[in-house]
Amino acid sequence: MLSFGVTVLPDPPYRRMLELLRLAERHGFDYGWTYDSHILWHESFPLLALAGAETERLKLGHFVTNPGIREPTIVASYYATMHEVTNGRMVMGIGRGDSSRRVVGLQPVKVAEFERSCRMIKDLMNGREVEWNGKQLQLKWVREELPEIPMWIAGYGPKALAVAGRVADGVIIQLADPVIIQWIMDTARRAAEEAGRDPSELKCIVGAPSHVSDDIADAREQSRWFPAMVSNHVMDLIERYGENSEIPKDLTDYVKARKFYDYKEHSRVGAKHGEFVPDEIVDRFCVLGTAQDCARKLKELESVGVDQFNIYLMTHAQEETLQAYGDEIIPQFTSVAA
Repeated sequence: MLSFGVTVLPDPPYRRMLELLRLAERHGFDYGWTYDSHILWHESFPLLALAGAETERLKLGHFVTNPGIREPTIVASYYATMHEVTNGRMVMGIGRGDSSRRVVGLQPVKVAEFERSCRMIKDLMNGREVEWNGKQLQLKWVREELPEIPMWIAGYGPKALAVAGRVADGVIIQLADPVIIQWIMDTARRAAEEAGRDPSELKCIVGAPSHVSDDIADAREQSRWFPAMVSNHVMDLIERYGENSEIPKDLTDYVKARKFYDYKEHSRVGAKHGEFVPDEIVDRFCVLGTAQDCARKLKELESVGVDQFNIYLMTHAQEETLQAYGDEIIPQFTSVAA
């Protein structure tokens, strides 16, 4: 059964993020996420703590943090502490680092170091002993009766997806195209199977903008920034794997028209760097249109194995989007289990 999350920017004023997360909880969302990019927006770690105090049921985490800007043992201790504070409501999304690292002049974390860090964080935050920098470490205060904190790894390329398959509880995919989603999950699940894990246990979370409106042209304009954001990762893939790799052309072809990317407009409606993105790509990568249109697309995503759809709540009419989901869309999925 499809579950629903929402990602809210840690944008000033900080009370706005908390207000939207509380509203999402009231409208039946299960997960509340935020970005981790400490220069572009407010520092998200204290804001998640406030969100934990101001919500009751919502599972909370980053979509996504990374072990490069954040020292890995601090990430683990923070999540374990927040798991205690929220009585077991923390979930972790983690990647190699995009905006938080590039803005300060660093590249994404190397894949091998990323895998080493993720393995350690997953064990340490869940109370298991680890070896790190030649030291044996354990958070002895972790409460055993709390559920495990799941780790979901974000990635597009074969090497990052292999890490997800070997280490993570699930894969974070920043686009809503069923064809690409299936390729990504097949790639991750092959790695899981090769590592002796059950590939069917690997969850799939899709994050993308969703604007509920009968004005599809306006919905596209408000969401065009998103495929441009994804293009950052696609450009990295092309640089690493070349033009003729196993990566689907459905993912790589559209970036040929890309001219530039300005992190000052990262995840912003109207970003100039999104002008190269055609309507067809916006429609494939996002969930747009009337409530019926959105539900139809979400049912297609569910049919290819998506476990959670996470709205990037960065278009206009945010309250209206949450209400449309709460009133008209989420009930279409929860009623199946009733």
